[in-house]
Formats: sequence, C-alpha cells, structure tokens
Amino acid sequence: METTKSLIQKSILIKAPKERVWDVLFTDPYIRIWYNEFSVGCYAITDWKLGSKAVFKDDSERGLIGEIVVNQPNQLLTIEYKGVLEGGVEDYESEMANQMKGSRETYKISETDGGTYLEIELDITPEYFEMMSSAWDKALEKIKELAEQ
Repeated sequence: METTKSLIQKSILIKAPKERVWDVLFTDPYIRIWYNEFSVGCYAITDWKLGSKAVFKDDSERGLIGEIVVNQPNQLLTIEYKGVLEGGVEDYESEMANQMKGSRETYKISETDGGTYLEIELDITPEYFEMMSSAWDKALEKIKELAEQ
C-alpha cells in the first residue's frame, strides 16, 4: 500500500560560505542545536557517506532510520528513510515505519551573491506536514544563525 506524501519545500539565504553551511548541517555539535527544533535531544548517528545508515534519535530513544542515497559535499545530500526507532528498537515493519519508508529529505546548497542559498525538501505524510513545516521554519533560522556566527 502506497502512502500519500506531501512535499515540504523551504529555502533561506545565509551570509556564509557554502562550506560553513555544510558544516553546520552535518557536524556535531551544530546538529544537536538545530535538531532541537524537531525533537529535544535529537542527534544523528552516521558518517554521512554514500550508502551509510543514518539513525536520528532523541532523548526518548525515538526517531528515524535512513540511508544516505546522495552525497555531493558542499552541494547536495539526500537521506531516504527506511524505518523508525521506537524505544531504542529499530522497526521496519509497523504502520509508522511503512509511512516513513521511501520518504526523502534533501539538502541543496548553492553559492549566490551575498552568501549561500540553502534549500530543503522533505516528502512526508499529510498528518505530519504542519508540524514538520513549522519545525523546519525554526530549524532554518537556527542554521542561518549558527552559520553566520
């Protein structure tokens, strides 16, 4: 059964070099700061290399499991979600896992006059659209703030 997805698309201009923006997006401790907009204590367990597993979890041992399917440093990174984490246990079969399966989150960075243009795209089930959309608004502001420091 195919789950209907809605596409979140956001962008922001950041007055910082693209390498700096990339660092803020994909390195600890920056991740732990801006991921807080989604879930308290959230962080990533991955090396971000192509084909690598990526686990995103929070203080309650809940989160998402994905795979890095595109990685062009300082330009483009895509995560494809495969399942969920519930109480520290990986789950690829439940209804929630199946809703996430195949969803992609993409980060696109391009240089522009005056800085770096960051675009994000995430396809997500409609019931999480509003929550994730508003969380992304806050997260992008936090990413901008961190990169411009």
